Amino acid sequence: MKIYVVGGAVRDELLGLPVQDHDHVVVGATPEDMLAQGYRPVGKDFPVFLHPKTQEEYALARTERKTAPGYKGFVFHTSPDVTLEDDLVRRDLTINAIAKAEDGTLTDPYNGRRDIEQRIFRHVSDAFAEDPVRILRVARFAARYPDFTVAPETNALMRQMVEQGEVDALVPERVWQEVSRGLMEQQPSRMLQVLRDCDALARILPELDALWGVPQPEAHHPEIDTGVHMQLVVDYAAARGHELPVRFACLMHDLGKGLTPPEKWPSHHGHEGDGAKLVEQVCKRLKVPSECRDLAVMTAREHGNVGRALQLRPNTIVKLLERCDAFRKPARFTQMLLATECDSCGREGNGVSFRDKPFPQLAHLEAALAAARAVNAGEIAQGSAGNPQRIPELVHSARVGAVRTAFGASEDEEY
Repeated sequence: MKIYVVGGAVRDELLGLPVQDHDHVVVGATPEDMLAQGYRPVGKDFPVFLHPKTQEEYALARTERKTAPGYKGFVFHTSPDVTLEDDLVRRDLTINAIAKAEDGTLTDPYNGRRDIEQRIFRHVSDAFAEDPVRILRVARFAARYPDFTVAPETNALMRQMVEQGEVDALVPERVWQEVSRGLMEQQPSRMLQVLRDCDALARILPELDALWGVPQPEAHHPEIDTGVHMQLVVDYAAARGHELPVRFACLMHDLGKGLTPPEKWPSHHGHEGDGAKLVEQVCKRLKVPSECRDLAVMTAREHGNVGRALQLRPNTIVKLLERCDAFRKPARFTQMLLATECDSCGREGNGVSFRDKPFPQLAHLEAALAAARAVNAGEIAQGSAGNPQRIPELVHSARVGAVRTAFGASEDEEY
């Protein structure tokens, strides 16, 4: 029995990056051998075991055979005569098909080290085409390692997989899992670019793919192209270290612009409302968690109003706060402001950049929320016990007054 470290741990060590988890492959052993040494079985489709002390995963060397469409249509085979090379050849990329023995010796039958040095994602074999999840994984790796490029032959194979409908077999939960992980990587725009290059984005997120080629007014968007703008926005969110709900809201915020008729370009009046409906559609299809869905819908609907916050009357601001349920969920409201700040800063082109431009709307609306929340709604309700139907109106008026006072605005002054 021989044990090797494989996959990401070897790859990241060769890249000089921190190694988070270790996966192991065991050659020349049976499940009974593993159990006899105290390993705990956890694999459903094929024998995987947890080390009795470290709890790291140890999988028996295996081969696999495609038996049905999609990423679940495989039959796995394990036995002591399956070699290390047999196991490595079924892996997706050459950079993930390197094994490290206990003495530190590397087994690299598919030149993964060369591709690491040249910063290339290259498939190990044509078996890559049997699993459509691998397209999503390559895209996610591109977001994690933005200086890598996809080998032309690998991109061609991924395009072929898309044309043959393999991507259509992906279940929504798996698409969301990989996209959400990619959004949390260093440069999410690289994930989107890789998916576009092989035509997969149009199959899994057609609403998003529709943004490329749609122009915006150059005075406000020097990058002009809406798809390029969205890439800048998600990368800015990543650079700021924002949480997943904020990054997903950034990804979805301008979907409505993809519906604007070309004769109305580059103007996009009303895209916020159209976009909110599209976001709901995407989230329902991909089964996006409610925390991400609700923030994305709100951001798509309200980011234009947030951008105009300095010109809004106190009454309009309080309506915005109420519409966003900011009094019950102030943290989510702040997340929307952060996503809208990314929208504002994610604009650049022709030597012009908004990346470092202040976004005073965030502090302005947070101050308005603080002032409005200071109103004692319970006290107002008690004082109006005899006329309960007026309570919402009176609370609203008190909040408007508090915001007006906080900003020093007169009753008829726009602020």
